[in-house]
Amino acid sequence: MKTEKRQKIVEDSRIKSKRFSWISYASTYFILLTLAAGQSLILAEYIEFQSVPPEFIWGMLGYWAIVTAIFAITTTRQKIKLFDNPMRKLSEAAQEVAKGDFSVYLEPAHTPDKLDYVDVMFEDFNKMVEELGSIETLKNDFIANVSHEIKTPLSIIKSYTQALKKEDLSPQRREEYADTVITASENLTALVTNILKLNKLENQEIVPVTEPYDLCRQLADCALTFEEAWEKKNIEFSAEMDDRAMIHADEGMLEIIWHNLLSNALKFTEPGGKITLTQTSDENSVTVSISDTGCGMDEQTMKHVFDKFYQADSSRSSEGNGLGLALSLRVIELVGGSIAVKSAPGEGSTFTVRLAIEP
Repeated sequence: MKTEKRQKIVEDSRIKSKRFSWISYASTYFILLTLAAGQSLILAEYIEFQSVPPEFIWGMLGYWAIVTAIFAITTTRQKIKLFDNPMRKLSEAAQEVAKGDFSVYLEPAHTPDKLDYVDVMFEDFNKMVEELGSIETLKNDFIANVSHEIKTPLSIIKSYTQALKKEDLSPQRREEYADTVITASENLTALVTNILKLNKLENQEIVPVTEPYDLCRQLADCALTFEEAWEKKNIEFSAEMDDRAMIHADEGMLEIIWHNLLSNALKFTEPGGKITLTQTSDENSVTVSISDTGCGMDEQTMKHVFDKFYQADSSRSSEGNGLGLALSLRVIELVGGSIAVKSAPGEGSTFTVRLAIEP
């Protein structure tokens, strides 16, 4: 549970304006005297004054001086309580956040049924700090994951390259080591390429170029690229699609989605399993589903399946870098589509993408 940080309020040297000034006091005194004089003039219309003794004038001046002092003290205390202290708390909290402390929490002064504007501002500030903390955590995780993902293939390349320098290495073993180096290099290249793509997509440096094309043809072409891999794993592949489905979209960007979803289905489906590609259309949209009979996912895994570098099954980490679904989600968001996942442990997974026919 978050707890409020109780710190002694310290004056900020940057603040030059004082809570109380004699100029404001004199201005208030003059205004009150003017109002009192106006009241006297109104009263003189109804009551005839023969003379006003000097003692009365001095007494009235002193009286209004006291009234002004009471008014100034009262308003200053209200200002301090209702404005200065909350703003100073907010300022100190903002300074802590600027230093990198995202555990700062400002407790509203009133109960939920009596919140004022300052309380609502505190709540909005707390939400902002929480979001900033999440972003900072994601950034740190991203750096750590990138470092790990890059370090792994580099270590493999280094180790096997050193092994290739051995003179007594058999031709068969030398070829195996060379293939391992090539695979690690390809994984490293794919990682860097995906990071660059994701960075461009998130910074909206890639603008979708929409043009009409046949989605069914694209799905068939993507499926054929995995034909050899499916046959090697003895996986049954079936497709249920329309003869043709025209859609206005960026063909190159949508290819990222189908490639990653089919690649994941292949990755998590055991030999002898089945992968199904289904495409349906209505007047306004096209729906594509890719199902597999793999290991499936639990609720916790489904919550993070689109996170960068997230890989629930560490035994298959060498087959990917955990960026495919993150890339697919970002592409879908850019083209205005939606994606849903349905899965259960041991029952396989189904990813369903829905896209508008017209952008």
